Amino acid sequence: MDDQLTEALDQFEKWGIKGIKIDFMQRDDQWMVNFYEKIARECAKRKLLVDYHGAYKPSGLDRAYPNVISCEGVIGLENAKWSNLPDPEHNVTLPFTRMVAGPMDFTPGAMLNATKENFNPVFTEPVSPGTRCHQLGMYVVFESPLQMLADNPSNYYREPVCMEFLEAVPSVWDDTKVLDAKVSDYILIARRSGNRWFAGAMTDWDARELNLDLSFLDDGNYSMQIWKDGVNADQHAADFKKEEMQVTNASKIQISMAPGGGWAAIISKD
Repeated sequence: MDDQLTEALDQFEKWGIKGIKIDFMQRDDQWMVNFYEKIARECAKRKLLVDYHGAYKPSGLDRAYPNVISCEGVIGLENAKWSNLPDPEHNVTLPFTRMVAGPMDFTPGAMLNATKENFNPVFTEPVSPGTRCHQLGMYVVFESPLQMLADNPSNYYREPVCMEFLEAVPSVWDDTKVLDAKVSDYILIARRSGNRWFAGAMTDWDARELNLDLSFLDDGNYSMQIWKDGVNADQHAADFKKEEMQVTNASKIQISMAPGGGWAAIISKD
């Protein structure tokens, strides 16, 4: 990339490409810090967005170059191919630590899921520690204007019910409500995009119950679609159930999560 930067970016611009994801920097010495800025500057000239993978954590570059929209700088989901992280406890720590520095390219979305007892790193066919709904909850809890579907496309074709949520959830938001949280234990967040609210919850390796107070909604009737841990999710982490219900801003919803579990919902005004 550095050897033919001008030629490559000019070609991308001619092709109508909207941005680039650049990877494998893997260090933060002065030369590499300058490289980050050079990429941001040259892409800005061509109105190209930038996502830095294989990167150090954000340090404010996106304030000078708003075309820098996301950055890795995190032990994200790809690490499950060779290690026991990121596990659910790690995942519910990130909103209080790494995410404070800026958007993170965590690469969520595993459709192959494992309990704590069943998890093993497998490089060629990776699985995630924690439940399917733990993965769905990440799309609301974790912030990144460029979000991933990290798994094999074939796995998404086999999961049309989960794709109902993943195809609908946006990556940028108009409002955010942190409804309940404890560092390294659990988190419950609601975010609004337009006239719809999306809610996401995640827990560590402890099963947990939370209460979702919908008083942040405007007056009126709403339909809520829910993706929640199934009754067997403590033994088969991919087990989930979809439900629908009618709610108002007076409603209080009980959320039950399995160990390593999660919960996700779409709330739409009728």
